[in-house]
Amino acid sequence: MQITIEISQNHFSLHPSGAIFWEEKAMLLIADVHLGKVSHFRKHGSAIPAHVAYKNLEKLTEIANQFQPKTICFLGDLFHSKLNEEWQDFEKWVEYTKAGVILISGNHDIIPNYLYEDLGIRVYDEWVLDGFHLTHHPSELTGTFNFSGHVHPGIMMKGVGRHFLKFPCFYKTESQLILPAFGNFTGKYILTPTEMDEVFAIVEGEVICVSKK
Repeated sequence: MQITIEISQNHFSLHPSGAIFWEEKAMLLIADVHLGKVSHFRKHGSAIPAHVAYKNLEKLTEIANQFQPKTICFLGDLFHSKLNEEWQDFEKWVEYTKAGVILISGNHDIIPNYLYEDLGIRVYDEWVLDGFHLTHHPSELTGTFNFSGHVHPGIMMKGVGRHFLKFPCFYKTESQLILPAFGNFTGKYILTPTEMDEVFAIVEGEVICVSKK
């Protein structure tokens, strides 16, 4: 189950995958996929099953089929490191998708821009669109609302007894929303919200508002 929120008279659906669908623009916002990370770690001896590498692309395909976006905007760290065997799978995915693809460069995006551009992908350092500031690192730009990634936000919640559980989350302040990492092989950075912040945790396939506001 997803949750739809309103920001500056625009509507954004927070999806359990970690993506956001911007209804007025028919645009998917996705942060921190980290394609190629599994192959990178396998190359260096980590015992990770090879099939794990395909799950991110499968999830991308599923969500694109669900929302049928005109544009998919990746908010940085689309590919984890240097070119590896997962790049060819990504090329096939780009050929398959009907949406235009945009990449806002992140700190892990070290693959040359021309390789993305050869696939028809536009690459920017940041993008201001109708009062919304799209970046990889959380940023502040006067008069805009910022969507970003990078942090891999998570929230810690008390379970039964003395157990605590950690969940990825969408983390919203007055002027910013940080997306959870979309990639299935990424960690979480636990944030401590203030009373003014809004937190939407992803729990067992549902997006749940867990903030006090």
